[in-house]
Amino acid sequence: MLTKNIDGIVMSNNIMGIEKVDENDKQIMIRSGAGVTWNDLVMYCVERNYGGIENLSLIPGKVGAAPIQNIGAYGVELKETFHELEAVNLATGEIKKFGLADCKFGYRDSVFKNELKNQFMITNVTLKLSKHPVFNTSYGAIETELAAMGIKEKSIRAISDAVCNIRRSKLPDPAVIGNAGSFFKNPEVSKEKYESLKKDFSELVAYKTSGDKMKLAAGWMIEQCGWKGKVSGHVGMHNKQSLVLVNYGDATGNELYEHAKKVQESVVEKFGVLLEMEVNIV
Repeated sequence: MLTKNIDGIVMSNNIMGIEKVDENDKQIMIRSGAGVTWNDLVMYCVERNYGGIENLSLIPGKVGAAPIQNIGAYGVELKETFHELEAVNLATGEIKKFGLADCKFGYRDSVFKNELKNQFMITNVTLKLSKHPVFNTSYGAIETELAAMGIKEKSIRAISDAVCNIRRSKLPDPAVIGNAGSFFKNPEVSKEKYESLKKDFSELVAYKTSGDKMKLAAGWMIEQCGWKGKVSGHVGMHNKQSLVLVNYGDATGNELYEHAKKVQESVVEKFGVLLEMEVNIV
């Protein structure tokens, strides 16, 4: 997200192409140009029954951005199918390969958002997909949506369709209303902090993570602070999903940023928890 004009060159990555690079009885390697629209890659795999990224259907953006963010949705993260990527060193022009460990993936995080920020341009991404996938439908409303669709036997296509239905029902279409999807990360807190908050907020929404950490639902906290559907000028949190910061008209990057800071401050005041912005601020 831009908060000021950029004095320099802005590149749009339009490296296209999707190809199979390796295959066996269980798995298939698919390499995609970084300029391919992410959902086009998902649909390419869904149509061929390659499993692993169907839960990531309809996420806006391009393939090259996916590793930077380690995109995730409905219980699945990119790192689970990631094999490697190639990127150009912007200072030297050298092409470098990054494997899974090199990328240092975390929750909506990677080496490209930290020590290597602004140093590389990703040119292609290779994923390792399954011909016999184990479906992940326990997160969110996928099971409920599959039942509503009358699906009795799970499939890659059915799960993708269910995820698309859910996303369309509660998230704004970026082609219609300017937004960057979920603007804040779901914060992780200690079990002690969670139990303390639970005493004061009995309906607190949280999920257990690895170790003794608990992941709090940022959207729920934002809603409790009165921001869901509230519009200030040309900016607001979406009326169906309070995690989504929306540009309703001619808002500048600085207006969006200032609105996000106000949301952060109110959540800190009410819950004592700082929400980290998920987007990159330029």
